[in-house]
Formats: sequence, structure tokens, C-alpha cells
Amino acid sequence: MTDPVQLTADLIRCPSVTPEEGGALVLLEEMLSRAGFTCTRVDRGGVCNLFARWGDKGHARSFGFNGHTDVVPVGDEAAWTRPPFGAEIHDGILYGRGATDMKSGVAAFVAAAVDFVRDTPPDGAIILTVTGDEEGDAVDGTTALLDYMQAQDERMSVCLVGEPTCPNEMGEMMKIGRRGSMTAWFEVTGVQGHSAYPHRARNPLPALARLMDRLASHELDRGTDHFDASTLAVVTMDTGNAATNVIPAQCRGAVNIRFNDLHSGASLSDWLKAQAADVAAEFGVQIDTRIKVSGESFLTPPGPLSDLVARAVEAETGRRPELSTTGGTSDARFIKDHCPVVEFGLVGRTMHQVDESVPVEQIRQLKAIYARILADYFA
Repeated sequence: MTDPVQLTADLIRCPSVTPEEGGALVLLEEMLSRAGFTCTRVDRGGVCNLFARWGDKGHARSFGFNGHTDVVPVGDEAAWTRPPFGAEIHDGILYGRGATDMKSGVAAFVAAAVDFVRDTPPDGAIILTVTGDEEGDAVDGTTALLDYMQAQDERMSVCLVGEPTCPNEMGEMMKIGRRGSMTAWFEVTGVQGHSAYPHRARNPLPALARLMDRLASHELDRGTDHFDASTLAVVTMDTGNAATNVIPAQCRGAVNIRFNDLHSGASLSDWLKAQAADVAAEFGVQIDTRIKVSGESFLTPPGPLSDLVARAVEAETGRRPELSTTGGTSDARFIKDHCPVVEFGLVGRTMHQVDESVPVEQIRQLKAIYARILADYFA
């Protein structure tokens, strides 16, 4: 049997801080190739990715797993009580950067897939897509893998993303969708002047304050059946002006919006630009707006895929997972255009933290859940 705990530890010892590959994908490619998977490196834009398939391309159905081996930076290494890339186990807890997010998830689905095709070869295909660009810009990661699949006529019938999804207890939550995410930056330009003679200047600061207040005070919606209410957060307001007797010529602000399926990036962009134009006209200043949409909201409606995953989770943990759309973004936002996708993984309480860690029993439990999902899907 393939040990997912040992595989997680081996992956943690690969210092794959975005965008470095760190040896993690090399390790997986060698292991999967030995297990009979056809492996292809899909590297693009300096990012390393791995596509692996067991079974013929022509199969009518294929089950896909998606995950990432890149991790966020360590931060203050002196604050760690265990080496961040040491993969040490103490009292049944495995420590290291990526232990939770998400080398354990990758190890669990790789171990489950390897053992499954060896012991009970399915009538179908299993596709694993592993990226090194989930924690970075996500431009040349899963999107590159999906572009490759389209060019090669590769297809996943359904996909499970192995991100950590459970807030506190194993098995309590799975994701059937995600909110959209976007950021808007505003640069307000007026006329610089002496603070004792404000009538000779055109102060951009009141305009920025008015704009931020209008945006933050606006109720975007009250939520939907599967989504909480959309949120808008003011994340920065800045002039860089250290002189108290000078009215600055420019100031800047930014907001971040997490939105549900009542909105789109385009509709919210139009609203933001209209609000900025109104304030600019009111104060006689210029407001330049720049917007980046990181991902649109999406929902995989409850149905066969979510039922399949929920049954397996309940069988292995005794808990029926809540169907949720909470949290930030994930690479499922790209996969949803390819096939139905849901997310299930272990408890994510320590992800991105100092002393990131995971109970080794959770890794074994996660492998058992993924193995059961495969067995039930191909039954």
C-alpha cells in the first residue's frame, strides 16, 4: 500500500515556494510513471505543472483530481518551532510548510489513485493535474494544464480539487462553488497647494474619502440559496504625504470584492467605474480606475458529484459534509469551465501559518475517502 504520510513528508522536504518547483513534481512524475500513469510536464511561463493519466484517452468517463505543490513563503523562520521543510512528526502531528495547504491533499489522492489502478483497474481513466502556480499569480498553472488538455483532446468527466475544506473537524464541509474575487484601484488627481490656502488647490482626499464611503456603505446583495452576501472591503487609502502644510496632488485607494452569483466581474466593474465618475464630477478631480478580476463566482449544483463525495466522506468519517461556497478562491474557478467540480480536503486551520501542521491520521483518512470515491465512481 502506498503510504500517504510518507509521500506528504517527502513532498514537504521539497522547498517548492512559489514559483520554484523544488523537486516536488519530479518526485510525483517518477512515482506515477512507475505506477503506469502516462505523465507529461506542462511547463509554461516559468511555472512547472504535471499532467498524469491512467487509462486510454478514448474512455467515455474519467475521474480527475487537481491540486498544487507550490507553497507560500516560510516567513520568519526563527518563529518556527520545527524546521519548515523538515517534515518532522511529533506526537502524531506532521509539521512543515505545505503540510495542510496542500501537499497532504496531493499525497492522498496520488496514493489513492496508485493503489486503486493497481488493485482494481477501472473501466475508465484517472487524470491527475498538479500545478506549481496556485499560490502565485495562477496564470500559468491549472490554466496551462487545461489549455494543454484542450489541445490534446483530453477530458475529465468530473473533477475533485483536494484543497483543505473543513474548518474544524474532518468531514464537516465540502465546497460546491466559490465566490468571485476582484480588486479595484483608484488614483485621484487634484491640484497641489498650501494647506493655508485650500481655495487655490483641489484636494483629492475628500473625493477619495467620499468614494470609499459610498462603496463601503453600499449593500451589494443579501445572499442567495447557496451563497452568503457579497462583501466589499476597503483595503488601502494612501497619499504618501508627510507634510502637514501641503495639500497633495494625488492619493490612492483600493477595494476588494468577494461576490456571489448575483454579480459578474463585468457588472461590478461597470458599477465601480460609475461611482468613481460620479465622485470625480462632484469634486472636480480626475479618478483613474484599474480593475483586476481574479475569478468569477461559480456553483456546481448539488447532484451526482456532490452526492458521490458526501457519501464517501460520511462512510469514512461519520459526518455528512455541509455543502458550502465559503472561503477564498481556488483553482476550481478554472476547472468549472471544463467539467463539474467540487472540493474536499482536510482541516485547514494551520494553512499559511507558522508551524503549519497536520495530524497524520487525517492524511490516512483523506486517502481512504479518495479511494472510496474512486471505487464508487467506477463501480
